[in-house]
Amino acid sequence: MSGKFLLDTNIIIALFGDDPAVKTRLANADEVFISSTVLGELYYGVHKSSNVRKNLSRIEEFASYSAVLPCDVDTARYYGLIKNRLLEKGQPIPENDIWIAAVARQHGLVVVSRDSHFSEIENLKCEMW
Repeated sequence: MSGKFLLDTNIIIALFGDDPAVKTRLANADEVFISSTVLGELYYGVHKSSNVRKNLSRIEEFASYSAVLPCDVDTARYYGLIKNRLLEKGQPIPENDIWIAAVARQHGLVVVSRDSHFSEIENLKCEMW
């Protein structure tokens, strides 16, 4: 398995938990990215945790060697299209996941997640790890 992947927050948490399946798949990936939205979710989780200092250090280290994709005007365009289509279908999903999907569509990446609701988004490639 190879490809260009955008990791969802739950995959990074699984990686931090030393999930062997995630580690194996990442080792075989061509390119791996995270979105600034995912990084924000990780920082939020850190501040809710019982060990802020340790977890903050872990996120900082992870962010320093990760390819982080920001949200920009093009991302916002994709977001608007995706959210509108989901609402038309009556299939809303969490806001942050729409932003993650928008980044993936913008850059032609496969979203890797454990959330099945990404399958509701048309023309989005996703894999469940």
